[in-house]
Amino acid sequence: MRPPDWLVQTAAEVGGVSVALIRSGVWRPARPSHLIGIERALRQWGQSMAALGAIAAIRFPDRLAVIDEAGSTTYAELDRRCERIAAAMHADHGVVAGSKVAVLCRNHQGFLEATLSASRAGADVLFVNTEFAPPQLKAVLERHRPDLLVHDAEFAPRTDVPTVLAWDSDGLDRLAASTAPAAPKPESPGHITILTSGTTGTPKAAPRVPTALGLAGLTASALNRFGLRSGEPMAICPPLFHGLGLLTSMLALFLGSPLVLFRRYDARTVLTEVERARAGSIVAVPVMLRRMLDLGPDELAQHDLRSLRAVISGASMLGVPLAEQFIAQFGPVLCDAYGSSEIGIATIATSADLIAAPGTVGRPCLGSTVRILDENDRPVPAGETGRIFAGGGLVFGGYSDGSSTTVVDGRMSTGDLGHLDRSGRLFVDGREDDMIVSGGENVYPVEVEDCLAAHPAVAEAVVAGVPDEEFGQRLIAYVVLREPATEDELLDHVKANLARYKTPRQIVVLDDFPRNATGKVRRDRLTPRTDP
Repeated sequence: MRPPDWLVQTAAEVGGVSVALIRSGVWRPARPSHLIGIERALRQWGQSMAALGAIAAIRFPDRLAVIDEAGSTTYAELDRRCERIAAAMHADHGVVAGSKVAVLCRNHQGFLEATLSASRAGADVLFVNTEFAPPQLKAVLERHRPDLLVHDAEFAPRTDVPTVLAWDSDGLDRLAASTAPAAPKPESPGHITILTSGTTGTPKAAPRVPTALGLAGLTASALNRFGLRSGEPMAICPPLFHGLGLLTSMLALFLGSPLVLFRRYDARTVLTEVERARAGSIVAVPVMLRRMLDLGPDELAQHDLRSLRAVISGASMLGVPLAEQFIAQFGPVLCDAYGSSEIGIATIATSADLIAAPGTVGRPCLGSTVRILDENDRPVPAGETGRIFAGGGLVFGGYSDGSSTTVVDGRMSTGDLGHLDRSGRLFVDGREDDMIVSGGENVYPVEVEDCLAAHPAVAEAVVAGVPDEEFGQRLIAYVVLREPATEDELLDHVKANLARYKTPRQIVVLDDFPRNATGKVRRDRLTPRTDP
């Protein structure tokens, strides 16, 4: 009997990982002095962000670690600064193991320095969303009570928490000049805490302790499927305080690759810097990919992007039309990563996956598992939609308030609905709470959104359900256009391609969608048009 396709694929990846590690350049003989230094770093800081940064400095001291608008820094220089900053955090602010350091920074060297330095002291690190309004920021600081806040000057919160400026010569630079004794060895590694995106409610804190075992499967799968190389610059565009930005920055540290960072996203600036730095990869969310395409073929042709091995998308739904358009313009370099703040990255789709199975988010990473369960927690057959559950080394242990999400057989609910094909590829059909029941029929918004986005005039589409006395719910579509189109034209397009009950009752044209910092659409801010 022929083994299942998913088992064949898993076996093939296991065999390919060794090749990927060798090709990446990260698996190479280490000098005896390096081995001694690495052992010392692990004894000092355990499996932590601090150890990751210190080991990178031992292995790749002269390589660039960070490239941002202020300049560049080598791994050795970054390590020395973090050692001094950690000492000053301890001496000036009493930061020790068990303390909490909040980081409120855009993407630049200061974010990494604050994170790695706090980790050296064994402190827990809380990553704060830079898009929070002042009342939200005030509530987060009051709820979590950090012992120190490292922030950019533009986010000057009114708080009694001690603060240090990050993007300022009198802040982290002053701490980096400290002559205080080194911070004491922590008894155990601190947590890192990501705040969930909170597109429809109050963000929750998802703490975890990163471990080598937990990251091993993701790292191996990323190297194998992305084709990354040690030392090749990685341009990271999403916020580092978000799971996608943070995990890929940790991957860059592991590879000894320069992190190319941008305080604000601008498609033209990113591509110019990718060309200048000869970056091997770009990490971006789908709306950022759309902004690149919006530059147009003529301008894109002016950039030499032959160094690119991978463009890694994540954090929100990629969408079939966008994936197809991006691959057509940039070539088969696009990959998609699916996960969440709670589970990390669970699956990865390569360009080959996106071409062979449009709409897929790929197969599970090594060490991760995905199951599709019905309402009674029983597995459903391939092709049938159910609730997505994922397990692996990056799944967190619960929110900081003691609550958690549904767990079945060691796998955690992602909150999404989806299905697997016979090759083990995962497809996300929508959020559990986004499914629309109209006239007794189940409608998954993603299918209608992809249909609308396939129309030449539509740049993006979002579909939601609103109460309706006759049908229970009716569908409303919100679109951003790239060229003029009437509501009737778009409705006729949907009717020609989908079942009639999936056709929206109304289409609202917007200039742009309200989004959070990671590019996800704020559905709670979308309102239907009120006709006179």
